[in-house]
Amino acid sequence: MPGRRWIWILTGTLLVPFLIVGAVAMVAVGVSGSELQAAQASLATGTVPAAYASLIESAGTTCSQLSAPLLAAQLYQESAFDPKAVSPAGAEGIAQFMPGTWPNWSSPHDGDGKQDIFNPADAIPAAARYDCALARQVAKTPGDQIDNMLAAYNAGPGAVLAAGGVPAIAETQNYVKNIRILEKAFSAPSGTVATSDVAVRAIAFAYDRLGTPYLWGGTGTVAEHGEFDCSGLTQAAYASVGVKIPRVAADQWYAGPHVPRNQLRPGDLVFFAYDVNDPSTIHHVGIYVGGDAMIDAPHTGATIRFDPVDNFGGYIGAVRPYAQVPQWPVGQSTTGAAGATS
Repeated sequence: MPGRRWIWILTGTLLVPFLIVGAVAMVAVGVSGSELQAAQASLATGTVPAAYASLIESAGTTCSQLSAPLLAAQLYQESAFDPKAVSPAGAEGIAQFMPGTWPNWSSPHDGDGKQDIFNPADAIPAAARYDCALARQVAKTPGDQIDNMLAAYNAGPGAVLAAGGVPAIAETQNYVKNIRILEKAFSAPSGTVATSDVAVRAIAFAYDRLGTPYLWGGTGTVAEHGEFDCSGLTQAAYASVGVKIPRVAADQWYAGPHVPRNQLRPGDLVFFAYDVNDPSTIHHVGIYVGGDAMIDAPHTGATIRFDPVDNFGGYIGAVRPYAQVPQWPVGQSTTGAAGATS
């Protein structure tokens, strides 16, 4: 294995195929949710499909308990932004309304005169109205108002009132926790995210695997001869330092706050999409190491290597992973869909 002295050099050079300069040792990530900046009212660029961004921004102002990032996180948790989603319990659309509940909150918003549960232009504002009505219903309940609102959306307001807060239902507790964590991933960057010492060690994991053959679907198991695909490498690198991020690149996009290009730091995950206006088209991820370069597992026939970030095209953005991440997968609503009754 190559030595790791390069990690501690404040400035250094890797000559072929390009230059990397970085002060890596003192820069890292992996902060807990409590150390992050508070969620802001606006969405981070590229975190929701462009067709829904203005709808979510507008609906996120419906009441003081709601914000665009919070609503986006809830919609992602409910359906992963799939407007045609149908759950096993029969909940429908991007906001996973039960058909019997839908007429109480629906209103045509796209000018066609129809109230279509599968039309995000109708369903997103309806979800916001329902959230805010629930917030009013449980306003006097002890505990965090936003947590109680979300719990009511999942389990019904009666369950929240009876429990005097988020009920002791594992699904509902995970639902609330996931959305509050995801809220930070959807929030526009504000200030600086606190750092720790884990990014340098995650980079070291990837560095030690330079030259390893790419394997589609590879996660580095013994049976796979220690080979990886792009997201398998990034997942394993962070798992090696105790940070559990999702398996696939499109989900890793929500594993932390988003970082502007001019604020990239070593250890950030950099992402590439076929359509930079649609995060569901993300197809590649690497670990940024400084000097506009990354370590990545690029494609079949290649090996884990250094690549310039600009080589791939379709750069959609970067994420700074933190230790507290949602439970995955999301976007799989169950019996606690919107309109649940107690």
